[in-house]
Amino acid sequence: MSTSETKNDCTREIEVEIPAEVVARETGVVVERFQKHARLPGFRKGKVPASVVRQRFPEDIRSEVVEALIPRYFRQEVEKRGLQPVSQPRVSDLHLAEGEPLRFKASFEIMPEVQVSGYEELRAEKTDTSVSDQEVEEALGRLREQHATYSAVDDRELCDGDFAQVALVGTPQEGEGKPVTMDDVMVEIGGANTVRDFSDNLRGARPGEERQFDVTYPNDFSDQRLANKKLAYTVTVKGIKQKVLPELNDDFAKEAGDFQSLDELRNKVREQLEAEKKHAAEHAAKDKLVEELVRRNDFPVPEALVDRQVDVRLERGLRALAAQGMRAEDMKKMDFSRLRAGQREAALREVKASMILEQIADKEKIEVADEEVSQEIEALAKQMQQTAEAVRARLTRDGALDRIRNRIRNEKTLDFLYRRSA
Repeated sequence: MSTSETKNDCTREIEVEIPAEVVARETGVVVERFQKHARLPGFRKGKVPASVVRQRFPEDIRSEVVEALIPRYFRQEVEKRGLQPVSQPRVSDLHLAEGEPLRFKASFEIMPEVQVSGYEELRAEKTDTSVSDQEVEEALGRLREQHATYSAVDDRELCDGDFAQVALVGTPQEGEGKPVTMDDVMVEIGGANTVRDFSDNLRGARPGEERQFDVTYPNDFSDQRLANKKLAYTVTVKGIKQKVLPELNDDFAKEAGDFQSLDELRNKVREQLEAEKKHAAEHAAKDKLVEELVRRNDFPVPEALVDRQVDVRLERGLRALAAQGMRAEDMKKMDFSRLRAGQREAALREVKASMILEQIADKEKIEVADEEVSQEIEALAKQMQQTAEAVRARLTRDGALDRIRNRIRNEKTLDFLYRRSA
């Protein structure tokens, strides 16, 4: 027997009563299991009377009966009512006494009714994706930088624009972390990406000279291993080099990509820039479409889904920090409560967007073929340098295949909206 109560559009609470005879039968099963394994003074193993087991282990027996019956009867009740919980049930008002039914309340979240409107008339913004001659020349300039060579300079003092070939040792102050050691690294004096302390302290040095100085890195320094740290550096100048850029001509075009002429290279660069602009414009337009869909459609969102998306965002951020070199011990010092709170608004928006796109996909009958999922798995396998079979097995075991299928479906739905509105 059960009753139910609707607390809000996402939360349900049901009262469940499990018949006394079911409770008695399950209790007997648990007691028999205890009899087989219990070791008590004066009794041989497996020969402890049921009455003694009940007397000695009442709380353990009660706990196992509850753990066995509540999940089973909770599932039966929600299935009977056609409800699909998206959160673990929170059990309260548990009543269990000998000879009586087991009663409890369970509150949980379900998916709300989502009626999407206003997507048919959405229009994507038109963006100019043409490429100017100046942009082409700037891109060629960057290509020249990539093919630059470095020539040694006769003995003289380092000045702005030079590249110092150095060996260095950086010792963290206050004993934080390991020393930074590099035997051969190039430092551009006065360079836009060079830490100013290096330029200021190496300017004027000659090959063979040693300089010592401290560097305090800011909190937002690109290399998280050095962020907010102070290091004492000993730097030895091994040589001075100057950057030599190749001439922009047909020979450079052949070296840069086996093009027959500089004009052919220019055309290719223009095509690539146009493709990049179109991709960026499409990405921005899709973001605005999603933003507008979320604005137009207001509905409650289960907190459990928002919490899961916060987890996804945090995990993604921590992986990025690890890739930048942040140590595990430094990550443990982070204020995760504050980080979670900071991610909640974006996570809520992402969950709402996903729910809206799923509804549109249902209306427009957008589906994902097995072949599309297989292609995604093959791409993941290549990235992870594993076999597709191994990746599929792991995703199946983790229950992640449905998430991949849903993501592909949402991407197809957003692409459908963009193509229709463009």
